[in-house]
Amino acid sequence: GCNPLAETGRSKLQNQRAVLNQQILRAVRMRAGAENLLRATTNNKVREQVLLELSFVNSDLQILKEELEGLNISVEVYQNAEGIFSIPLVPLGLKETKDVDFTLPLKDFILEHYSEDSSEYEDEIADLMDLRQACRTPSRDEAGIEMLISYFLQLGYVENRFFPPTRHIGVLFTWYDSFTGVPVCQQNLLLEKASVLFNIGALYTQIGTRCNRQTQTGLENAVDAFQKAAGVLNYLKETFTHTPSYDMSPAMLNVLVKMMLAQARECVFEQIGLSGIRNEFFTLVKMTQEVAKVGEVYMLVNTAMNQEPVKENIPYSWSKLAQIKSDHYKALAHYFIATILCDHELQPSDDKDQQEKALSQLYDYVPEGLMVLAVLKDKVQRKQLGKAHLRKAIVYHEEALRVCGLCKKLRNIDVLQEVLTAAHKRSLLKYAQQETEDDFLSLIQAPDILPKTEHKIETIAPQFSNVKVKDFFHKLGPLTVFSAKQRWTAPRTIRLQHEAGELGFSLKGGSPVQVYCLDPVCSAASVGLKEGDYIVSVGGMDCKWLGVNEVLEKLKNVGKQPMEFDVISCQDTVASLHSKSATYSIGMQKTYSLICLAMDEDKIDQTKKAPLKLPFLSWGTKNRQKAASTLCLPSAVAGSSQIKKKLSPFTLLNTESSLY
Repeated sequence: GCNPLAETGRSKLQNQRAVLNQQILRAVRMRAGAENLLRATTNNKVREQVLLELSFVNSDLQILKEELEGLNISVEVYQNAEGIFSIPLVPLGLKETKDVDFTLPLKDFILEHYSEDSSEYEDEIADLMDLRQACRTPSRDEAGIEMLISYFLQLGYVENRFFPPTRHIGVLFTWYDSFTGVPVCQQNLLLEKASVLFNIGALYTQIGTRCNRQTQTGLENAVDAFQKAAGVLNYLKETFTHTPSYDMSPAMLNVLVKMMLAQARECVFEQIGLSGIRNEFFTLVKMTQEVAKVGEVYMLVNTAMNQEPVKENIPYSWSKLAQIKSDHYKALAHYFIATILCDHELQPSDDKDQQEKALSQLYDYVPEGLMVLAVLKDKVQRKQLGKAHLRKAIVYHEEALRVCGLCKKLRNIDVLQEVLTAAHKRSLLKYAQQETEDDFLSLIQAPDILPKTEHKIETIAPQFSNVKVKDFFHKLGPLTVFSAKQRWTAPRTIRLQHEAGELGFSLKGGSPVQVYCLDPVCSAASVGLKEGDYIVSVGGMDCKWLGVNEVLEKLKNVGKQPMEFDVISCQDTVASLHSKSATYSIGMQKTYSLICLAMDEDKIDQTKKAPLKLPFLSWGTKNRQKAASTLCLPSAVAGSSQIKKKLSPFTLLNTESSLY
């Protein structure tokens, strides 16, 4: 990872985010205490004081929320320094987390569950903690992405090795919401995996915004990065369906995926026009359709951002920036088609059929009384329709400038103001160059332009298989046997005297090898060997990863010395227990809620009908009117059978995963 003490612009923003998270947490706790006191007291004087305190805390929270929004819209820090005259792209900030100490919980579990000397695994535990710490400050390049994916895949091994489905091992994970700053605390490793996935997507967005958009290669890399970011966020949405954090809720992730694809589409348009836009009929037709497509996707993003429940938590400036870009690119589309009509008269050498067909594809309809071919041939009609498009372009430009001026965060971004102003002046100049005598006689309204693109933009699913990782705790043995879901007896030593003839049992399987066809009257059976036992060591040498031939070779090489080998007997597989979750709501507004997880497991009353599924976070009018402390325990459907999952380090890729 990067040096956490480095004073870069990006690190300063992340440090400010961490400080704001702590201030928000403190204010949330103060509000919770004040509301509890308000409900408990009957003294009018005390109630007045508490209400005054609550109004102060609410104001403080609103100020902190605006400061956090300011960090989320600090896009100029992430842009490439050479991209001087381009509309800024929006990156996602990395989620912040607290330090986690795996040492004692994992060492205790190794001693208790695997019956091994936990001191032999101190280096492996330290490697895991070092990797997690490095993932808090990843470098903004492919090496940073690879490191985050390595940790994400490593968590798959850790989950199967150390996190049994029946109980918690005492490791508490805390992650802060990227948009609200509210902490989420759980002992569930799925929260850790989901948060790391979010940061992988966020890092891709930061890589995309860093690309040099003045070069062809830079724009290609930006498009690729935003498509990969959309793929990771979409994978997170489909895999972890009940995340107790606003920034990872399905609705929010759906909006973020749309925003990343829109930014990829924007970069594609810049890529097409990078070498310059020739003032030629068919070239301008193509550019008109492409830029209209960019305006359309940003309009859909803005619409999605203004829907509940996303509207409450998405940064206000992001929504306004999407609206500004939609208006800006729609204005460019009308400017291009106006240039076609005003600058290109139909010449005898032109193919009028091709021009008619191309121009017809730009419109869903044409104004009443006009025909496309007639417009191409008639100079007056061309001028009138071209000026109508210019008027509409100017209206869109003025609306974009108006919205930008109303948003405090956006009007401070100089390059955005410069781009919008330059485009507006260009349209005004073009309009001023046209003849003005017939302005009062022209009643033509410019029709809408149909968007069309030849470039497909879609999500790129994360390719985890491209990153090779080795299980830190490889020494514990094959994961199919030595996992947290399996239970077995402590290793016991079988000591046999060397005798001529057969051993009295056979071996089968891969690694570790298993005893079968045991003769019940042989000497091995008499000293405690059982059918189905696994051989884990021979003569003090570990053989968990050895095959049948290798173990037999070791047994034969003992010579005349007594034969000693350790075995374990596998017990029943640990039954999967429904993991219940408790939400502690402090009775706050939608944006702020402290989320904690209950540590104790309560028995489910089988006589009561359990609901099919309860959302982890349910915010309605009824919930806000409830008492501040509420306990919401989703429970399993009575009689439903648990799905047996295949033991693999990549069970994290299962789409049935959830955070409870």
